[in-house]
Order: sequence, then C-alpha cells, then structure tokens
Amino acid sequence: MAHDLGPRAWTDVESPILLVPVGSCEQHGPHLPLHTDTVIAIALAQALAGLRDDCVVTPALAITASGEHQGFAGTLSIGNAAMTDVLVEVVRSADWAQGVVFVNGHGGNATAMSRAADTLEREARRILVWWPRVDGGDPHAGHVETSLMLALAPDEVRLDRAVAGPIPAMADLVRSGVLRLSPTGVLGDPMEATAEHGERLLSQLVNELAGAVARWVGR
Repeated sequence: MAHDLGPRAWTDVESPILLVPVGSCEQHGPHLPLHTDTVIAIALAQALAGLRDDCVVTPALAITASGEHQGFAGTLSIGNAAMTDVLVEVVRSADWAQGVVFVNGHGGNATAMSRAADTLEREARRILVWWPRVDGGDPHAGHVETSLMLALAPDEVRLDRAVAGPIPAMADLVRSGVLRLSPTGVLGDPMEATAEHGERLLSQLVNELAGAVARWVGR
C-alpha cells in the first residue's frame, strides 16, 4: 500500500512517524482466523496513515505474547520476555524516525508493552503505546472482534461456527488461561455481530487513535 514502509527504498524514507501494527497469531474461536488481531491492528494503522502525511506503516509484528491461549492449535507465542526485547530493539533501531507508535491489537501484549515502554522512556526515546478500548466490549472473539472482522475481512469469518462463551474475571483468565475457561476459545458472544457495527467501531477507533497521536505529536 502507498503508506507502507517495506516497498520503499531507503533514499525514499525521510523522518516519518512509524506506525507499528502489533497483532498475534492465536486462536479466536472456531469462527475467526488466527491473525484477527493483526488484521485489525494493520487496518487501524493504515487508516491513520491515510489521515496524516507524516506517518508510515511498518511490517506488522504478528507473533507476540499469547501464552494465555496455549493448548489451542495454531497459536504461536514468543512470550513476554522475548517480546519486550523485540519492542525495545525495534525502537532503538529507528533513531532515524520522528518516533514510534505501537498500534496494538492484542490485549495479551500489555505486559511486554509496559515493560518495553518503561525501558524506552528511561532512554528518552519517543514512543507511544496505543490499543483499542471499547466500552462494554467482550474480551476475546466475541461481538467486538467478530464485528470488526466482518467489516474488514468478511470472507474469513465463519458465522455458522460462532458460539457464545463465558466472560471471566481478568484474574481468573490470567491464572487459568483461556482453555480451562472456554473450550471453544470464545470469551463473549459473537452471535449478533454485524459488519455495520464493525464499521462504526472502526470509525470510532480510528478517531481515537488519531486523537492520541495528535496529542502526542502536538499537532
């Protein structure tokens, strides 16, 4: 795409704000693809780059910290320690940029992102960590993510397989992992998800991301 870093020659790169989509490769129930978080993170980063001519979208980080989904086929994880190191080194390598914005699509990355941010802020590096928050949303593979994917990649959504799952307390999720709480991997209710709702959510989230970056940059 026109906003991507990868297809450019180094001589065509000046000093942009780097938008780094951070997703995952993990189960999202029987009805959503493994790369759901990555698809959403890329879409949000691309939408922001379309609004700001000082932003460029990097290749996505697509295998991250997904240990809570251990036991489900298809899930891959590098764990918090390795992911923290990856985030830190990506930013250290980007001294030529104005700054780095991590557009995170996976809540399980929060620990690694917090640790990386602490290190990078001590080094006075210019970073912003952002991820979508939806009031009243369900935790995983439920109404929110299913609606977003119906808007972004409807051919990858299998609504005929959708089932509802429990919404556990976060402490229980961290302690037990997803498999013990929901054999299907769903935490929430995707049954009434729609593309129209997904489009509204995308618009809301892009506006929130744009506002966060504008405040961070100062313009």
